[in-house]
Amino acid sequence: MGLIWTLIMGGVIGWLAELLLGRDIPGGIIGNIIAGFIGAWLGSFLLGSWGPVIGGFFIIPALIGSIILVLILSLILRGTRRTT
Repeated sequence: MGLIWTLIMGGVIGWLAELLLGRDIPGGIIGNIIAGFIGAWLGSFLLGSWGPVIGGFFIIPALIGSIILVLILSLILRGTRRTT
């Protein structure tokens, strides 16, 4: 049950980052889960481990890290679309 909860929270965090920035993550639900996981790692690396924990994620650093990740991905994807 812990793995399912972790996947759900990763998806929700990725979805919230996508929603707050108004930019799409490629890959749909799987992309949201991956963005949530990588964003949680990035946020914990940059901001440390603090705030409420749900499903093994520190919510605030994970959300901030996911927002940074989605912003970087959207800038990279937009730059590659212009050149083609």
